[in-house]
Amino acid sequence: MIKVLLDENLPRKLKWAIEGEVLTVPERGWSGVQNGELLSLAANEFDLLITMDRGMIYQRRIEGIDLCLMLLSAPSNSLVDLLPLTSAINEALDDVCAGCVIRVGR
Repeated sequence: MIKVLLDENLPRKLKWAIEGEVLTVPERGWSGVQNGELLSLAANEFDLLITMDRGMIYQRRIEGIDLCLMLLSAPSNSLVDLLPLTSAINEALDDVCAGCVIRVGR
């Protein structure tokens, strides 16, 4: 089963709509951890990090870590704006691979 980490810029309730074993950054105890360090920590325990933070792809070379980054694009990070993306998110789970970036949304 795929292990997914939701960034703290996403609503916690989104985890219930995503397939796999899903934890949030606060649940993991990593609130406030900066992007570069978060990528390193997540790579040790998760297959996928889902975020809306476009700057994260510039923090560190994604290709060099054992983690996939999924970048969501929606009008806002509210649950109402993100729920329509959940089917695309779940379909994209089949494409998860280490060092790749998957973009979902607009």
